[in-house]
Amino acid sequence: MATEKKKLEDELRLFQEEQEKALGLAAKHQWFDPVPRRFLAKDKASTTILFGGLTMAHDYLVEGALAGLGYRVKHMDCPDSDSLRFGKEFGNRGQCNPTYFTVGNLIKYLHHLRDVEGKSKEEIIGNYLFVTSGSCGPCRFGTYVTEYRKALRDAGFDGFRVLLFQQTDGLKQATGGESALKLDTSFFVSFLKAVLLGDILNALGYRIRPYEVEEGSTDAALTRCKQLLHDALTRRKNLLPALIRCRKELQAVRVDRTKVRPKVSIIGEFWAMTTEGDGNYQLQRFLENEGAEVEVQSVTAWILFLIWAGQYDTRKRMSLREADSGRHGLKGKNPALRLRMLTVADVGIRVLFQTYARMFGLRGYHLPDMEEIAKVAHDHYNNQLRGGEGHMEVGKLILNVVKRKVNMTISVKPFGCMPSSGVSDGVQSLITEKYPDAIFLPIETTGDGAINVYSRVQMMLFKAKQAAKKEFDEALAKKGFTEQTLPRGRKFTDPLLASRHVVASTAANAVYGMPGGFFNRLSFRFKKREMENLNQA
Repeated sequence: MATEKKKLEDELRLFQEEQEKALGLAAKHQWFDPVPRRFLAKDKASTTILFGGLTMAHDYLVEGALAGLGYRVKHMDCPDSDSLRFGKEFGNRGQCNPTYFTVGNLIKYLHHLRDVEGKSKEEIIGNYLFVTSGSCGPCRFGTYVTEYRKALRDAGFDGFRVLLFQQTDGLKQATGGESALKLDTSFFVSFLKAVLLGDILNALGYRIRPYEVEEGSTDAALTRCKQLLHDALTRRKNLLPALIRCRKELQAVRVDRTKVRPKVSIIGEFWAMTTEGDGNYQLQRFLENEGAEVEVQSVTAWILFLIWAGQYDTRKRMSLREADSGRHGLKGKNPALRLRMLTVADVGIRVLFQTYARMFGLRGYHLPDMEEIAKVAHDHYNNQLRGGEGHMEVGKLILNVVKRKVNMTISVKPFGCMPSSGVSDGVQSLITEKYPDAIFLPIETTGDGAINVYSRVQMMLFKAKQAAKKEFDEALAKKGFTEQTLPRGRKFTDPLLASRHVVASTAANAVYGMPGGFFNRLSFRFKKREMENLNQA
């Protein structure tokens, strides 16, 4: 029996070889990802680290922070349609947009070094490397570092180094003892400062720009601020003087907050909601051009979510005594100490963020309460599922409606992103039924089809504009003003002043912040009745 089986296997193998030869596949070999060359300490002075993937403000400031630690660094431009073309040309089929755009952007830059700057392939491979982040949960993006190397080989850069930074590993990164990339406390503190400052800059920009009197003045002030902060981070100087100068730059921007702008929150898959280029059809600027105020998600919030996830998982593991043994599970570990350290990290990040924010002039900005988000989302989405934004996307939409934080919520994710699509197109449909006041729009990005996306956004934005106008009119009525009698005080002209939150619209909140009283309301009613009489006449 064994002899017959072996004979059959030999015949099948012979048949396979004959068919492969006939089809020209005999010389083909399955792709194998070899262990990449490491970034050794002796190469630190001659090697340039390429990176990108956050907002342009974040990337620029991270470049300054790493340069301050002695690294040669270069942040790449925001991925565009050409990046997508390069990614699809050299990448395998079936990848997600973040991978196509990111690896395509890298190949595009390497082509520039070779074809425009005249560097040889050997020089590029020897003197450059790319650092990217891994992902978590079921997201395929975390497994694509092998795809990066394959695409680079097919593009003519075989052996180019791609180093992976895992989001969930913290200081425990596999960089090796002789690695030049020291992911120690100093590295993470510098990185964290750049992230916090980038978040604050973005928050101020999106808060001020929709109401600027002189077009482009906000971006000009932000450019000067980024340069000041970049220089301070590169030279490792005290940030306080730079922050004070930045506040003066932004304070000089003239604004008019009587303009009624609907506030729109962008949530969803991390890369798609963060990028500012063609990867999400430049959604942030499109919304602003259509007359909206955009609320973007901070990278700090994602860091706080990772800390929350660590706390949540540790508490769950502590109850698995039989599986993990030990008094509180986790045999050989100290879960109580781990929880305390995570709590200190959470508090420390929040305190540092608010310290920078106050010096910068960002007022009335609150980082999300992760426990609150988890609690409101729990009935609709399991807190243990971590793909995409996890339960945060559900919790954010509910809080946006219940607390009247924004007039409209857009969830953006790459085409084929299974974790995000399952939430946006599945769970959120139930949420919008339970909360009918929610103006919610899920968007899938493919790199093309921008006209269709813009059309859908415009239709939903029309409803958001009506909601914002209604809030503004109600605020005027309650305060006893009309649009003509409304005083243009500091509430409407100070670019760094934030009114107390009552409703979503910034203009309406500014009205609620104005002193009102009996005579204002009486005058409003008299003028309203006078206008009604004139209309009847």
